[in-house]
Amino acid sequence: MPQEKTVPFGQRDVAPEEKAPLVGEVFRSVATSYDVMNDLMSGGMHRVWKSVTIDRMNPQPGHHLIDVAGGTGDIAGSFLDRASLREPRGRKPADAVVCDINHAMLKAGAGRSPAARICGDAERLPFADRLFSHYSIGFGIRNVTDRAAALREAHRVLGYGGRLFVLEFSQPPQDGFRTLYDRYSDVVIPRLGEAVAGDRESYQYLVDSIRRFPGPEALAREIEEAGFRRVRFERFTGGIAVLHMAAKI
Repeated sequence: MPQEKTVPFGQRDVAPEEKAPLVGEVFRSVATSYDVMNDLMSGGMHRVWKSVTIDRMNPQPGHHLIDVAGGTGDIAGSFLDRASLREPRGRKPADAVVCDINHAMLKAGAGRSPAARICGDAERLPFADRLFSHYSIGFGIRNVTDRAAALREAHRVLGYGGRLFVLEFSQPPQDGFRTLYDRYSDVVIPRLGEAVAGDRESYQYLVDSIRRFPGPEALAREIEEAGFRRVRFERFTGGIAVLHMAAKI
């Protein structure tokens, strides 16, 4: 008898239909403290990683961004801010859409940027084909149930020449640094979650989900399998975070 398909959720394996509600509950729990916890856990480095991501995007007037799993909208807001500094040269202002499956996260970021905000599933985006010039997903791809479906959707909604940006946590490749990082993750992050957000379990999920997520080489192959080309990745802070970049051509 064939085994029932499962997907990872933290340290557990669950049925595919169970993961989205479980992840949803995690983010409902942490929504109001999400940005503060990101600053504390990363020592503010997540802002640097996102700033470099915006550098690589090179936003310009006329560009159209979809920021999936965009949460409080910081990537979309920075994209629009950066594009507004460029000479228009007859082009319309850039625009951006924050698309997140979690209402609580969208509510937590309401009013922080002029980006539109739409509740939607990364695996079934509510947008027409070839609508956007840029697609970003920051620290969200590991939370989707079916990564292949989400990456195919990214390919579908990007126009030809469109660019994909996937920023995600990873495991440092060097043994010594990875040992220190694992110790920090085990001891500090869940305690911070309990002290600041009143939720140790959700931040334990964060630690476990990073450990079970594929390495950057494996994710690069998945991106290629979704139809993208010119796939490359850049490690940040010793490999704690990785930015994948690719193009639809």
